[in-house]
Amino acid sequence: MWRPWLLVCAVLWFFANIINAQQPKATESKHAGHNDRSGSVSSWSNNDGTNGSQEAALQVQDALSELHSIETPFQRLVRFDKTSGVVGTTAYYAKEAFVLLFLNAPKQDDYLNPQLEGPKLSKPLAKAVRLLESAARENNSDAIFLLAEMNFYGNFTHPRNYKEAFRRYHELSALTGNSSAQHMVGFMYATGIGGAVERDQAKALMYHTFAARAGNTRSEMTTAFRHHAGISTPRDCNEAARYYKRVADKAIDFSRSGPPGGVALQREAYRLADEDGGVYGEGASVVSSGIYANKGGPNSDQHAALDDVLEYLDLMSRKGDLKATYSLGRLHYEGSRTLKRSLRTARKYFLIVARKYWDIKDGSIISEDADGVGKVASKAAAYLGRMSLRGEGVEQNYEKAIIWFRRGIANGDSFCQYEMGLMYLLGLGVRKDAGVAADFFKESAEQDWPAAQVHLGKLFLDQGDLRPAMRYFDLAYRHGHIEAHYHLAEINNNGIGRERSCPLATASYKVVAEKTEALHTSFEEANRAYNNGDKETALIGYMMAAEQGYEAAQANVAYMLDEHKSIVSLNWLMPWKKKGSTFLRNASLALIYWTRSAKQSNVDSMVKMGDYYLGGYGIDADMEKAATCYQTAQDLQSGQQSAQAMWNLGWMHENGIGVDQDYHLAKRYYDLALETNQESYLPVKLSLLKLRMRSFWNTITNGKINSIQPDPEPKTYRTWSDWLANFLEDEHPYYHSDADDDILEPHIHDPMPGGDDYYDEVDEGILESLIILGIAGALAFLVYYRQLRLQNHRRAMEQQQQQRQPDGQAGGEVPVVPGQQPDGGFFPPPGHPNHGQWVAGGIGH
Repeated sequence: MWRPWLLVCAVLWFFANIINAQQPKATESKHAGHNDRSGSVSSWSNNDGTNGSQEAALQVQDALSELHSIETPFQRLVRFDKTSGVVGTTAYYAKEAFVLLFLNAPKQDDYLNPQLEGPKLSKPLAKAVRLLESAARENNSDAIFLLAEMNFYGNFTHPRNYKEAFRRYHELSALTGNSSAQHMVGFMYATGIGGAVERDQAKALMYHTFAARAGNTRSEMTTAFRHHAGISTPRDCNEAARYYKRVADKAIDFSRSGPPGGVALQREAYRLADEDGGVYGEGASVVSSGIYANKGGPNSDQHAALDDVLEYLDLMSRKGDLKATYSLGRLHYEGSRTLKRSLRTARKYFLIVARKYWDIKDGSIISEDADGVGKVASKAAAYLGRMSLRGEGVEQNYEKAIIWFRRGIANGDSFCQYEMGLMYLLGLGVRKDAGVAADFFKESAEQDWPAAQVHLGKLFLDQGDLRPAMRYFDLAYRHGHIEAHYHLAEINNNGIGRERSCPLATASYKVVAEKTEALHTSFEEANRAYNNGDKETALIGYMMAAEQGYEAAQANVAYMLDEHKSIVSLNWLMPWKKKGSTFLRNASLALIYWTRSAKQSNVDSMVKMGDYYLGGYGIDADMEKAATCYQTAQDLQSGQQSAQAMWNLGWMHENGIGVDQDYHLAKRYYDLALETNQESYLPVKLSLLKLRMRSFWNTITNGKINSIQPDPEPKTYRTWSDWLANFLEDEHPYYHSDADDDILEPHIHDPMPGGDDYYDEVDEGILESLIILGIAGALAFLVYYRQLRLQNHRRAMEQQQQQRQPDGQAGGEVPVVPGQQPDGGFFPPPGHPNHGQWVAGGIGH
């Protein structure tokens, strides 16, 4: 019986040793993801030679040696997560249970309260800090930058101190004009992070502008976005385009670098709230409810956990489904946020598909293409050739790449055609021939392959043939191809072949800049920190991306700072739940980022913005602004509508908050909420029940509020004359829908009307109907008149024949014509010897 308890004690002792090693940094970030920033200090600090004496430089080197000797136990600890197998999962939950039971003390935010005594530094860290401070006193820029980074990010287990970090960054900025320091000073002025400095958007723009002019990419993005959105400066499209172009030029160079075909761009920007069903939860947010909910693609894990998707595809693959096998290969090749890229695994699946159709040695076809095997195998061949071309998971080999591409081209695969064209364009393993490359690109582009369309457009552009180039760029633009956006941005910015359009150019440059996240954002570090529970480091990373204009980051910052996710808090029922850090409770800053996200057409953020004005969170309550936010969320031209916003508008009209009290209009908004999202049935019906009771009381007491009016009954027309009379009197309902009213509204309110165009259109419609009815009646009369004339003509002919008959036939005897049958017919009757010949057409015919 003692063995299980011994095992439990051993596990608890193991985690106690790991976590106790972290206790000195209980009030600092445990994230060590920024330690690499100190590996090459001079590159980050833009060393300009102002490094003090040689002795100070040696002190910096000694300090780095001490810092690199510091072990960070958290790096070992974070390896245990829920996706690490049985052992990892067990260790993960054991660690969580131990922290919950024994280490659930309130967190002390010493960087916000300087009166609290900070944690004691370890000996190597204390020695390194002393060496760096000594070098900093001699104006060594590397030492100043290292101290600033350690205080800001908490590197090397150093406790965070944002005020000290700001002082060091500001000191370095003033001393050397260091662009990295200027960027950080601007960031801290913009956010007021940690209470280190009061927010000042004007100073933030000033420092970011200085850093941007020195070539700091993050500040270039930030400055461009501020001019684009008009933050602390009037909106200036030309300035925004200028700075976005500088980042886009770097982004396009980065995307073209690396192996043939360019760098594989991984998307790390996503909204945290979407993982929980949206800002308002599953079924209440726009992203997860109603007909406007975000739709996932065929390879999306939106509606199922990725593990479940992989398990299902693996099951179908084992049953011989080649499409499932190919899909597994693509998932492992491309990777995703929750699935690490595995080129070896991807190649294994692609080879399984290819071997079902080709003999790998001689390339002969071994399977009939009855079930589309050849088509799927050709797609797998494209990826196998691409991996050989780029040296991904295998040694780079142009000959093998050509073999795979030619096999796919034989079946008309567009991917293989593009890759072969790329090899001829660059002369990789084949002779360099732009003409042959253009032929392959054209065949691929005709099958709507975006990369081929871009390269074909570039070839036309090099020849000065602008019209076909723009056509191919437009085609690739539909797929979001980065180079298509870039070339169209250049065309619109320089007015080549069309009138210059600064807004279009700025929008395209922004897309190009934001696609290269690895070049200038901290999304990857922020996502990793969030998944590891280090919310403080995650918030900093998202804030930096949010300042650069990423809407997803702005929504993430606001969501993390939002303390009003639920009206009724149940935290008192869960005493073990940790109270959020003071650092994560900042309603005014949350409102700023809700607003910026809403301005980039995030409907849920717009509704949340209205909630803040309604409740007075982080700002004085303003009911009219709240109503405006809800109305704007309803009217956004993003293809999405919020049932929550409509319900809120109904509630405000019901109670007369921020808008006129109107029960009938309130009912209209409640009904719209239910039409938009059927999942809101219960709250809407309860609200309507209460509203009808209030409206009934208002009616019987002769209240001044507009009560609910009964819906008009449909008109019925019993006779033709009644229908025609009502038709002519009530013209508009029959000929114009609500959509037509919206289209005609600008003409109705035209300040300089050009005549009765609206009524002329209605009259023309009625006239056309009457003309059609008249024509139909005339046709019916003509048919009737024709039949009457034929009958009269037939009677006249019969009378004439009777008058012309001889007297001998007056008795009614009909003369017999030679060859006529007794029944009056001239053809042989059935049974007659000549009947068969007559049926067959006669003899000799």
